[in-house]
Amino acid sequence: MTELEIELDSLDKLHMVFGDFDSNITILQKEYGVSIFSRDGKIKIMGQEDRAECAKKAILGLVELIGKGEAITDQSVRYMINLVNEGAENKVAEIGGDTICVTFTGKPIKAKTLGQKRYIDCIRNNTIVFGVGPAGTGKTYLAVAQAVRAFKSHEVNRIILTRPAVEAGEKLGFLPGDLQNKVDPYLRPLYDALFDMMGAESYQRNLERNIIEVAPLAYMRGRTLDDSFIILDEAQNTTPEQMKMFLTRLGFNSRMVITGDVTQIDLPDSKRSGLVEAIKILKNVDDIGIVRFSEKDVVRHKLVQDIVKAYEKYNENRK
Repeated sequence: MTELEIELDSLDKLHMVFGDFDSNITILQKEYGVSIFSRDGKIKIMGQEDRAECAKKAILGLVELIGKGEAITDQSVRYMINLVNEGAENKVAEIGGDTICVTFTGKPIKAKTLGQKRYIDCIRNNTIVFGVGPAGTGKTYLAVAQAVRAFKSHEVNRIILTRPAVEAGEKLGFLPGDLQNKVDPYLRPLYDALFDMMGAESYQRNLERNIIEVAPLAYMRGRTLDDSFIILDEAQNTTPEQMKMFLTRLGFNSRMVITGDVTQIDLPDSKRSGLVEAIKILKNVDDIGIVRFSEKDVVRHKLVQDIVKAYEKYNENRK
């Protein structure tokens, strides 16, 4: 049994590390089987030496995040535990810090994981980027944030968001209304992200001026898209022909981000995924970046990460 201590320079940091009702510390205690408490403004850690050292590293990592202005949530605590367990706690300096853009309500959008940081850097340094990984990793949301940032800094003149209109086991053709009304359900996640970044009023104004376009993938055929930031979401549901059509829409001074999850393909069994094929074909082409996310990059509820992990394990056992 050993006892370690960490001295902080403010009670505010102490409270942020512990969290409301000691929620953050409870996660660390459960993970490492140690006792953690505060006394005289210091954090005390008691337990087996190796486990206490791990808990200390995790807490110091959280303190570093606080110093960079990051809010500590259960997701950031669990991610810090992953970094410590992999011996990568020194990489915490790469997380957060740089704000991509600020939402309509004033919330800064930053990278919360190393995978997200690689993704953001890749988008900034390449003309075309593929973001591939499970649900909840921020693929679409961060791409929209980068698009809004590029638009506001006058790097592009338009934002174009598109998805293939493939049904995820449901038939929507019976819905009333015109074509736009029928495809709106497919595009709702893209609307939501734009509302969050720009506010409904600004979004609607830019939509009416054709500065923002949200449309099914079929609407891209025959066009050349100059001075635009173009995002193709749910790309695992494109056919190879659709993917080639989309990629060849790229015009001058434009950027493309293609996102998808190859474990959630809703195409008929006889159809090949355009995303899977494109990654194989384009993996060695200059100015095209490919970023793969894992379950560790999931920033939704903890159960989402557990669900992704369970499905991956199940699929591996089937193979």
